[in-house]
Amino acid sequence: MVHVCVFYLVLRALDTVEDDTSIPTDEKLPILIAFHQHIYDTEWHYSCKYQEAIEEITKRMGAGMAKFICQEVETVDDYDEYCHYVAGLVGLGLSKLFLASGSEVLTPDWEHISNSMGLFLQKTNIIRDYLEDINEIPKSRMFWPRKIWGKYAGKLEDLKDEENSTKAVHCLNDMVTNALTHIEDCLKYMAALRDPSIFRFCAIPQIMAIGTLALCYNNVQVFRGVVKMRRGLTAKVIDRTKTMADVYGAFYDFSCMLITKVDKNDPNASKTLNRLEAVQKVCKDTGVLQNRKSYVNDKGQLNIYYVTHHPLCLPENADRNACDSAGHSLGISQSKLSDL
Repeated sequence: MVHVCVFYLVLRALDTVEDDTSIPTDEKLPILIAFHQHIYDTEWHYSCKYQEAIEEITKRMGAGMAKFICQEVETVDDYDEYCHYVAGLVGLGLSKLFLASGSEVLTPDWEHISNSMGLFLQKTNIIRDYLEDINEIPKSRMFWPRKIWGKYAGKLEDLKDEENSTKAVHCLNDMVTNALTHIEDCLKYMAALRDPSIFRFCAIPQIMAIGTLALCYNNVQVFRGVVKMRRGLTAKVIDRTKTMADVYGAFYDFSCMLITKVDKNDPNASKTLNRLEAVQKVCKDTGVLQNRKSYVNDKGQLNIYYVTHHPLCLPENADRNACDSAGHSLGISQSKLSDL
């Protein structure tokens, strides 16, 4: 996995250049386009098979980043293309590294589903980071496609205004619904992995992504501050994710949570439900859901202990008795702590 670490470090350096809004465009473009050439500096002594894969992806990513420095994300196709350059190519590169290491084999559709793995993660980040990106100094960073947000506001930054809360949430839900299209490809990719360490490396971020989408969906706080999974839930995902059955269980649970949050008056409610039900069917059809430990209760809500009771979640001055009472009110007894 050392080659994977090198790959990520190189692309992280490239990403840092793209994200730095203080670098003038006329300076940034040549850096992005030529960045891949530094991989062949004499200080680098890694195996050619890894070096070639990393160089190719870095070259393509740098060119794509340069393209979108000069071009806004207007259409959904633009959005997919941008996400391909900054994240889908990471999925492709990782698949090439896994193959080169001899740990994995590639399925016939490996390029498409590898790309989907990256797009699902990137779209989740773009949705979650709306406020951070829109408030970027000295210049806003806007990745939500105009084709989507233009249905709800005159300017993307208008969505953070309190008077636009209803339209903002509808736009947010539209964005989440778009991201859901990649889940079935992601499940297919993960199901084909053979190496346990590679599987966990790929699976944990994907579960974190659908968990984050479940928290963001229909949640106006995306436009007010930071929405993310609590540390206790994150710890449980990391601890539990060992097999594909664990992945199916997690995706099923978070799909249930999403379904309970769909408002029938939302303009995309039908589309959202159809996509979530398709994900649930894939998970159900595997026949592995019966004995799972669920992340949600029978109302599709997060287990209260994942939100407040896990030791990693509670602040030092937390009232543990109050947390116990809250758990009891949801039918979660103290004895069930041993299951967490």
